[in-house]
Amino acid sequence: MQDFEKKVLSVKNITRQFGEGCEYCNEDKSNLNRNYCSHCYTIYACRDVSFDLYEGEILGIVGESGSGKSTLVRSLYFEQEVAKGEVYLFSHKEGKENIFNTTSQQKRYLRDYSLGMVYQNPYLGLQMKFSAISNIAQKLIAAGSRNVGQISSCANELLDVVKIEEFRRKDAPSTFSGGMQQRVQIAKALSNNPPVLFLDEVTTGLDLSVQANVLDLIRKIQRDLNISMIIVSHDLGVIKMLANRTLVMLEGCVIESGLTDQILEDPQQPYTQQLVHSLL
Repeated sequence: MQDFEKKVLSVKNITRQFGEGCEYCNEDKSNLNRNYCSHCYTIYACRDVSFDLYEGEILGIVGESGSGKSTLVRSLYFEQEVAKGEVYLFSHKEGKENIFNTTSQQKRYLRDYSLGMVYQNPYLGLQMKFSAISNIAQKLIAAGSRNVGQISSCANELLDVVKIEEFRRKDAPSTFSGGMQQRVQIAKALSNNPPVLFLDEVTTGLDLSVQANVLDLIRKIQRDLNISMIIVSHDLGVIKMLANRTLVMLEGCVIESGLTDQILEDPQQPYTQQLVHSLL
């Protein structure tokens, strides 16, 4: 059951920059050329991004390439360091500790137990020379599982969920189609039963029919397991199909946010209006 009153994640003022910054851009971001400082050449990939994610919610983040949306989720997954900002995961110490301030060991623990990631490029999320079932076993072992029978049973159950046929489960993902690779990635990400799942451009490059199958699978998993998800896409059609709420990013900033239906029916910002118009 969805409960959009119960927070699972709170993000406050995330800033991710490439470069040290200078007196021109550190104090006044209006001096930037888009998201770039022409004096010190610093790029601000994310600028003061804040939002909350609720239990059972799918939050969409949409924007063009270079808008900062993928950098944002990579930062939340501890793959990139932020210049400033706070993130509170409510399954961790009741949401009272900024997880960016935890030790590297605690961050690995959170990645293994509380967070899942599905990448646009399956090569980032899978060991392509391992079998499909071994990929899931690897994640389970990282999360502390040691019983071989339980690991095998859990991995097979997850591969059932994502509809990988039994006779292919000992094959390497390098022999799979793009859609099958994404389904194995999803199974692997779900293996630690995370309260929060990040999905970064998971349908980009797939054929339309395969895209539809992957999106249907994501929607079914969210409905059945009540996992909170953050879906990143440049395609507003994907966001329309999946997301309850949507953030629109441009040049590292959130320029518009609200219920997905509201944004589609009455976009306020010119850039969002262009996105909506391209969907029509």
